[in-house]
Formats: sequence, C-alpha cells, structure tokens
Amino acid sequence: QVRVVESGGGLVQAGGSLRLSCAASGSIISIITMGWYRQAPGKQRELVATATSDGSTNYADSVKGRFTISRDNAKNTVYLQMNSLKPEDTAVYYCKAQGARSSLGWYLPDYWGQGTQVTVSA
Repeated sequence: QVRVVESGGGLVQAGGSLRLSCAASGSIISIITMGWYRQAPGKQRELVATATSDGSTNYADSVKGRFTISRDNAKNTVYLQMNSLKPEDTAVYYCKAQGARSSLGWYLPDYWGQGTQVTVSA
C-alpha cells in the first residue's frame, strides 16, 4: 500500500559529502514524520534525523552541524544532506515514514525503506 525507497548512498572519503533521498509512494495524502535512521555492523539501529510536516526537525548529537534534513511535503520526499562525513558515519541508512494518512482518511502503520549503504573511507 505504501512504498518507501531510498537512494543516494555510496562510497566517499572522509570529509566528503553525500545526499540521500527518500520517496514514499502509494495511496497516501500526508505523512506526519519522515526520518533517517542508520545501522552500523554489530550495532543497533539509531536515529539520525527526523522532520515533521510542519517543519520541525530533530538531529542526533553525533550529526548536528554536519547533516541537514529537509522535506518536500507535496512529493512525500525527504532528503539528508551529509557533509564533513566521518568513517564512523559508515552504515546502512534507512528511511521511515511515520503517521502516514491514506486517501481514505485512515492513519497507516510506520513504513521503512530497504536501506542504502553509506561507506566513508579514512
């Protein structure tokens, strides 16, 4: 019913930049919160940044000042601009759509994308 697809991952040297994109599609008219999470090998999935439909944003302390999240509500799309990347940013980055509302007016469960790999070399 809802599909969440990430793109933009890749390999970059430390200090470099990447921009991730995530688009949610399906019978949805709005999404309250869209966010990025990451999971490094052997570690739990952790929050990176979230953005609500009214413009509020939230960041993990480890990425503040380096990453910027933004949204296009009309396209149900969220972006993550990652600058000054560090090797410890290496992880699979997942997009989450939370509080999606269907075209019939129902609120839907949370949806996750498949993830996109970000690798930062030293």
